[in-house]
Amino acid sequence: MKQFQIYQKGRIKSLKVSYNEHEKLMVDDMRLSTISFLSDCENCTVNETHEHTINEMREKITSLIADLENSSVKEKKGELSFKLAPLISARNSCIRLHDELLHLHVARQKVMGRPELSFIASKICEDKIQQFETYLNEKFPNFSNHMFTAKRQSAHYVKIPSESNLCWISAICVLPGGQVLLLDACNWTVKLLNQQYQVVNHLAVGKVPKDICQITSSEVAVAVDDAWFRQKVQFITVSTAQLLRGKKFQLQHKIRSIAHHQGDLYISSGSALYKYSLKGELVCSLWEAGDTELRCAVSPTGDKLYITNSYHEKLLTLAKDGTVLATFSDPVLKGRLGVHVTPSGQVLVFGPDFYSIIQLDSEGRRKLATLATKENVGLWGCESVCYSSTTSSIIVGLVGGFILVIRVE
Repeated sequence: MKQFQIYQKGRIKSLKVSYNEHEKLMVDDMRLSTISFLSDCENCTVNETHEHTINEMREKITSLIADLENSSVKEKKGELSFKLAPLISARNSCIRLHDELLHLHVARQKVMGRPELSFIASKICEDKIQQFETYLNEKFPNFSNHMFTAKRQSAHYVKIPSESNLCWISAICVLPGGQVLLLDACNWTVKLLNQQYQVVNHLAVGKVPKDICQITSSEVAVAVDDAWFRQKVQFITVSTAQLLRGKKFQLQHKIRSIAHHQGDLYISSGSALYKYSLKGELVCSLWEAGDTELRCAVSPTGDKLYITNSYHEKLLTLAKDGTVLATFSDPVLKGRLGVHVTPSGQVLVFGPDFYSIIQLDSEGRRKLATLATKENVGLWGCESVCYSSTTSSIIVGLVGGFILVIRVE
């Protein structure tokens, strides 16, 4: 239910982003037309009277404003409202059902030990869950398998002038507020970007940062591994445009990848997957694969774990206890592999050696689409991928100081 709310919120944001971009283009066209006309007025002949010029200018500007008001901006605004209505209605229905279940859960706790009342409360909960599942299947079947379509892309240079080393964006994290954090493996820093994808702050985290994941709306965890048995998880808080170093804990094994869900940290050593608490306490070992390179991600609901096995060029989907649910392989998967899961549950697999980003179904069993390749978007050396719900974009980290922002719908 929570995942469905996130999915609807993402679709609403995507529609608003599309409308705002279209409106900006229309306003820019009007501005250019006005500037062009004013330039013509400045270059008019001396024989034209002052009054005639002023009247013509007034009529022309009035005409431009009328064109804007009657243009497709107005049509797009109506289209936006029309498309948003069912999404907002669906989100509100989900919130209502969620609140009803929450109240029933609290009521059930109060009648524990009273069999008859407890049985009645359980049946009402089951009916509400069935009501939601029926509604979801009828209105939005396979919502977590919504296929992305790449629309356009832009490249942004994120190397800081004072850096002497190669800029290598090994991991990306986007917070709910839209802040973008980049992990630069060669310069050992976390970089904070503004809305124009410019670096506004950076923080040294030590040698060598491997991965980053969101902990709260303003906190992230960075996996650092210097290959000399000094591995750590460093927590960092984002406050306005500041990066503040927080607590940390040491590990007794290598660290290659990190993911988080509701207080559980999933950490890959490269050959094994472990679960830790936020205090750094080892909870259990979930998966061991021997000599390979594992990278991990977790579903929004926390019921599935996705790990890439680079040596065998496949993706495994695990249950929370480490049980294998599905295995995906494809001829396109080659070399080092990475995996990212969006807030709505879409699964993205990528790698620097096969120059592609592909989308799988949420079960991790089949390929739904190829979103980007070196042929259609110039994807070279894809080291990291992260989806931004704020801008409906896939942000790709590259070697050489660039990130690629791919707008998707």
